[in-house]
Amino acid sequence: MDMISTLLPAIEAELKKQVARLDEPRTRPFHEMLTYHMGWTGEGAGPEAAGKRIRPLMVLLCTSSCGAEWRSALPAAAAVELVHNFSLVHDDIEDNGDKRRGRTTVWKKWGLAQGTNAGDGLFILSNLALTDLEAGYPAPIVLRTAKILHQTCLDLTRGQFLDISYEDRADLTVDDYWPMVSGKTAALIAACCHLGALLGGADESRQEAYRAFGHYLGLAFQVQDDILGIWGDEALTGKSAVSDLVDGKKSLPVLFGLEKNGAFAKRWRQGPIRAEEVRALATLLEAESARTSAQDAARQMTDLALENLRVAHPQGEAGESIKSLADKLLQRGA
Repeated sequence: MDMISTLLPAIEAELKKQVARLDEPRTRPFHEMLTYHMGWTGEGAGPEAAGKRIRPLMVLLCTSSCGAEWRSALPAAAAVELVHNFSLVHDDIEDNGDKRRGRTTVWKKWGLAQGTNAGDGLFILSNLALTDLEAGYPAPIVLRTAKILHQTCLDLTRGQFLDISYEDRADLTVDDYWPMVSGKTAALIAACCHLGALLGGADESRQEAYRAFGHYLGLAFQVQDDILGIWGDEALTGKSAVSDLVDGKKSLPVLFGLEKNGAFAKRWRQGPIRAEEVRALATLLEAESARTSAQDAARQMTDLALENLRVAHPQGEAGESIKSLADKLLQRGA
């Protein structure tokens, strides 16, 4: 059995333990809302509904790759996954999204007020999970993990603020893209690697290398996602290649196209894109080099991620698993 196959059941058990804080008679329906969102209960429950658990895997793999026992870091792994899911619940509300991994979203199923409360519950549970680290680590290390995760949550909200504020702006450039995705996507992946290295006993310089690896991995992943959102094979990715343009998403290829100020930019500024126009506009974007420019950016971020991973020098089976997981995230192809 490979290491990831060993870690995943332990992650699920820890997550269920943390969410069970709400499993009491008066709040059992509240607990059900969270177990539904986490993919454990309700119609369509199962691995597809739960997601890949990439973030907690990164925490535990980084801890182990520094030569430490990964089981002691399980509360931190649960904490980052709970933060991720808190952000998804709130994103669904802010985006008016009615589906998440093919299932009805929490706020659509239970209403806006309770959906908001469910997101808040996941956030608080993430903070409580960190306190369980005291069983295996000294108080200063536990406090340091809390500071890292709290700063990351602030960065997540900064990124979400920028993303929402960009929706109605027509003056955006490629330079505006990186601060937004650094918060929305890269901040939490960077924190996972940083926390793992900290809990693994790495020194400050090595912690920074792990953090930077996660940061650039997150940026590369987001650029790849943007490319797939326009030119990806829906049968392979499970991601619509229509919605990004129809929704007016200011993705990196779109910003490259707008900076080109050619035919694509002219059509974009005329108003919302219709579904039947998407294929022609994607072809136009590609002709204006937006696809190759985004691919170049993805390669640059990938190279920076792998260089920092080399500096971090992860050891053993966990180190090999980190490299394999990074390759899987970055080689999805568009």
